Amino acid sequence: MFSSQDSVWMAQALRLAERGLYTTSPNPRVGCVLVRDGDVVGEGWHERAGEPHAEVLALRAAGEAARGATAYVTLEPCSHHGRTPPCADALIAAGVARVAVAVQDPNPRVAGQGIAKLGAAGIEVECGLMEAAARELNIGFFTRMTRGTAWLRSKIAMSLDGRTALANGVSQWITGEAARQDVQHWRARSCAVLTSINTVLADDARLNVREIETARQPLRVVLDSQLRIPLTARILREGSVLIYTAVRNAEKSEALEKAGASVSVLPDGKGQVDLAGMLGDLAKRGCNEVLVEAGSTLNGALLRAGLVDELLLYLAPQLLGDAARGMAQLGELTRLDQRVDLKWQDVRQIGNDLRITVKVKNV
Repeated sequence: MFSSQDSVWMAQALRLAERGLYTTSPNPRVGCVLVRDGDVVGEGWHERAGEPHAEVLALRAAGEAARGATAYVTLEPCSHHGRTPPCADALIAAGVARVAVAVQDPNPRVAGQGIAKLGAAGIEVECGLMEAAARELNIGFFTRMTRGTAWLRSKIAMSLDGRTALANGVSQWITGEAARQDVQHWRARSCAVLTSINTVLADDARLNVREIETARQPLRVVLDSQLRIPLTARILREGSVLIYTAVRNAEKSEALEKAGASVSVLPDGKGQVDLAGMLGDLAKRGCNEVLVEAGSTLNGALLRAGLVDELLLYLAPQLLGDAARGMAQLGELTRLDQRVDLKWQDVRQIGNDLRITVKVKNV
């Protein structure tokens, strides 16, 4: 049975885990706090794949003080040899008396085995403390492990009447500077930023993280069914770029690869890129969270295919009128049961705009 003080220490572990928000992929964000006799004796968080896990760093900080302590860990300690040794073994060797776990690891290589190993060693183990918060922090990792796809979050900047651009395509800028700065944080936490060739041709966007200190840039992904991307596109100039196409064009593909991009042919049989196949492929590449920054065509296609998990909507206090472009091309709905149902997650003011976060109800 968890106490109120247990919740205090687990909340601290979650705050530590958040420090790896931009850097841990493809690994989960994990924090650990070691407490003995009511005092913190060690803490740590996982920062990058291949580097020590949160539990190991906390144990190093605690030294001999770890013996008899309680470990508060935001994700079940691993039980297998990956790039680093098992954390469950490290906790056992350090002589901790109790381990409080926020949520079980969804990775099939762990999935309860770490908890079982700790219990078999005589350590008291409890799981489920602040589980929802721990799961949300690693929503993409959980999705990749349980569903085999990346978590797809679509960012849309729009007016109060749901318009994302004028009829002539002009969209810069609907939202204010504060909202645009906020988007940088969502890019930074994402493993990949996905856009369409139409957006590349219209805006020549770079889609990289700017004005935020981060050692990792997300993979930039372009859906380009006919391989129309110009070799002069700014998105090709820096960082990793992956282009999904539906056609085989050896000459253009070779030129793009010389420019530093990767090209993947993934047709759906109808002249377009296989969207579901793309998300599965990104998951195989270790992508946990994918941020979509595109226009109404791609947003509509992803929503119609049931592939969007979450919408990140920036709503500006202005009206653009009926002729302006909408947020997603869903086609005509003739029945209410064809609608896309959403769940409110968060609403807050960012500068002069509102940021609304909603999840698709079938998720």
